[in-house]
Amino acid sequence: AIQSMSSVGRCYDNARMESFFATLKKEKLYRIDTMKMTQEMVKTIIFRYIQYYNHRRIYSTNDGLPPLSKRALYHCTVAA
Repeated sequence: AIQSMSSVGRCYDNARMESFFATLKKEKLYRIDTMKMTQEMVKTIIFRYIQYYNHRRIYSTNDGLPPLSKRALYHCTVAA
């Protein structure tokens, strides 16, 4: 494990990324045999998952919207 780069006592500074990586492992990486794949194949799988995660994956905390859709909606309401 890599230690946090922030000051001592800030255990939640990277909670969103840790949550994302846990989801990536659970939903994608643990379901495939990455040991039999090239590094480029694994990179492609991860890139595609990130695209899915940001553009299509539904979130109950975002009113059922993917992150980029929620962000676009937010910017539209702020600009109005």
